[in-house]
Amino acid sequence: MILSLQELEVAYGRAQVLYGVSLALEPGEVVALVGRNGAGKSTTLRTVMGLIPPSRGVITCKGHDITGWAPHRIARLGLGYVPEDRRIFTELTVAENLEVGRREVAKGVAKGAVSGTSPWTPERLVALFPNLAELMGRRGNEISGGEQQMLALARTLMGNPRVLLLDEPSEGLAPVIVEQLARSLEALRQEGIAILLSEQNLRLAGAVAGRAAIIERGRIVHECAMPALLADSEIRRAHLAV
Repeated sequence: MILSLQELEVAYGRAQVLYGVSLALEPGEVVALVGRNGAGKSTTLRTVMGLIPPSRGVITCKGHDITGWAPHRIARLGLGYVPEDRRIFTELTVAENLEVGRREVAKGVAKGAVSGTSPWTPERLVALFPNLAELMGRRGNEISGGEQQMLALARTLMGNPRVLLLDEPSEGLAPVIVEQLARSLEALRQEGIAILLSEQNLRLAGAVAGRAAIIERGRIVHECAMPALLADSEIRRAHLAV
């Protein structure tokens, strides 16, 4: 197990938004956290990344209790986070954005260890995201939304994470870009990277995730294999239909 959430609770003032959320990921596993808008998906990811303090519960990563750690310390341990709004540096070029994200391999993870891969470099990332090859000299505000999403993910990978937290990565993307994204995420899974994917797009989630956890009103209400969720229209209608 590389990431574990145990009985996680979060409150904004007197308003509680997460209630006993528990999840676990193995290396190379993709878990889709699915649910309606406002269900608690983004809050869960932000809490894991240290951006929101939990009021109760334990978060462990790579055997370390990271509950309450600062985000930069969590990142150094090997967690990467791509927020829904991407947050690329629009005035920097694509190449400069990648350099901002560069970080040495997390302590204890040498070449060939667990993931079996070398550290991420711009050259490796261009192989994963071919669209970036011709964009290196363009600024972040001069590329499309889909290209910005690829850049946000590539910049995070420059930190050599072992776990990726992705918040609604397909939001606003054309279907052809979503398909490219799915291929890239599958390649990352094969690299041994664990991915917790917050997503409403079941097409993307179904293409990359092996397991699904449905969150509703801050609680995990159902967990199953992803194919089982895709095959069960009653569960989807009860928990995911708008």
